Amino acid sequence: MDVTTAERTPALTPGPGQIAAQAQAAGARPLLPHGWALALSALVLGALAGVSSGLLSLFLDLVEQVFLGFVENSALPGPFGVPPLRRLLSVLVAGAIAALIWCLLRNKCARVPSVAQAVKGAWMPVWQTVVHVLTQILLVAAGASIGREVAPREAGAMLGGVWFRLAHRLGLRPSDRRLLVAATAGAGFAGIYISPLTGALFGVEVLLGSMDLTTVAVCLGMSSVATLVGGSIKGFEAYYAVSSQPFPLRVMLFALVTGPLAGFVGAAFRRMTSWAESHQTTGRAILWQLPAVAGLTGLIAILLPEVMGNGRALAQTAMGLSAEAASPQTGSRLWLLIATFLAFGLWKAICTVLTIRAGASGGTLTPSIALGSALGAILALIASPLAPVIPFWQAAVIGAAATLAASQQAPLMALFMLFEVCHLPAPALMPLALAVALSTAVSRGILSRFQARA
Repeated sequence: MDVTTAERTPALTPGPGQIAAQAQAAGARPLLPHGWALALSALVLGALAGVSSGLLSLFLDLVEQVFLGFVENSALPGPFGVPPLRRLLSVLVAGAIAALIWCLLRNKCARVPSVAQAVKGAWMPVWQTVVHVLTQILLVAAGASIGREVAPREAGAMLGGVWFRLAHRLGLRPSDRRLLVAATAGAGFAGIYISPLTGALFGVEVLLGSMDLTTVAVCLGMSSVATLVGGSIKGFEAYYAVSSQPFPLRVMLFALVTGPLAGFVGAAFRRMTSWAESHQTTGRAILWQLPAVAGLTGLIAILLPEVMGNGRALAQTAMGLSAEAASPQTGSRLWLLIATFLAFGLWKAICTVLTIRAGASGGTLTPSIALGSALGAILALIASPLAPVIPFWQAAVIGAAATLAASQQAPLMALFMLFEVCHLPAPALMPLALAVALSTAVSRGILSRFQARA
C-alpha cells in the first residue's frame, strides 16, 4: 500500500505510528522503560539486518556462479576470465527477468516505497519488498551496471517497520519509528559492506540529518551488531584490496588538486542519475528498455568487462595499478593507460545512467566509487612523468572518496566508507578528509546553481 492510499484509509489500515499512539491512548502499559525498549530494538534489529545482509551476499555469490561461472572477491573483482559471449548472455537474460518482475510488481502489486519514503512513514509491504530486493541483487550479480547497496538498505528499512508494528508495546514511542527504520536501513548497509561507521552515518547524516545522542547511539549500536553478524556469515576481509604503503606528505598536494576535480565529476554524475530517476520508465516499456540496456552493457563488456556489476571491478583495477605498469619508460603505454581508464569511467557512467533510466532499481554509491577511482588513477598517471608520484592505489582511493562525497552529498559517510572498506590506517584520514571537503564544497556550489535555475 502506498502513502497516498494509506492517507485515504487511515481507519482501515492505521500506520505503525498510529498503532503505538492508539495503544498508549488506550492505557496500554509499556513492558519496558523507553531506553531499554530502544536498546533491545537496536540489538534485535541489528542482528536481523546482519542476517539479511549476509544472506543477500550469499545470494549474490549464487547468482554470479550460475550466470557467470565465478564468484567475485578482492583478488578477482570482475568477470575477467569469463568468455565474452557468456558475459553478454548473462546480463541480457537477467535484464529480461528483472524487467518482467518489476513490471508485475509496479503495475499489479502494492508499490515498494523508497527508504526515504519509509522513514517518512510509508509502509513497506513485506513480500513485495523481498522480491524487489532479490531482483536488484539478481540484476547486478549478473553484470548490470548499477549499485547493489540499496537492496540491503531497503531490506533493513522493511525489518525496522515490521518490528515497530509488532513490538511497539515494549515501550516504544510513535516518534521512534522514524529512528528505527532509518537506523535499520543503515545497519543493512553495514552488514553487507562490513562497515559499521558508514552504516551509522548513512542513518544519521543521509536519512535523519540529526546528531542527537539517542540517534547516534541507536545507529551506531545497530550497525555494529549488523556488521558482526554479517561478517560472521560472509567474512571480514576488506572489500577493496589495497597495499600497506604509508601515506607520504606529498599526498596532501594530490588531494588538494583531486578534491575540486572530483567535485565536478561527482556533481555531474549526481545530475545525470537524478535525471535518469526522474525520467525512469515505469510502465510496460521496461519490458524492452531494460533488456536493451542490459544487452548494450553486455556488448561493451565484451571488450571492457570492468563496466559490469556495481563498480567493484573498475575500482579494484584502479586501486591495483602498479608503478611498473605505468612507468614513463614504457613510452606510449602510459597514455594508453590514461585513455583506457578514461574509457572505463565514461562507459561506466553511461551504462549506469541508462540502466536507471530503463527502469532498474539500485544504487549509485559504488558506481561513484568506481568513477572516482578511475579519476584518481588518471590524475596520478598524468602527474607521474612530471613529479614523484604517490602510490597509484592511494590516488584511486582519494579520488573515490572525493567523488563519492560529491555524488551523494554526504561527506562523512563517504570519508569513513573508503576508510572502512579498504581497511586504511588512521593517517589516511588526512588526505581523504581534505579531498572530501573540497569536493563537497565545489559540488554543492555547482548543484545549488542548477537548483536555482530550475
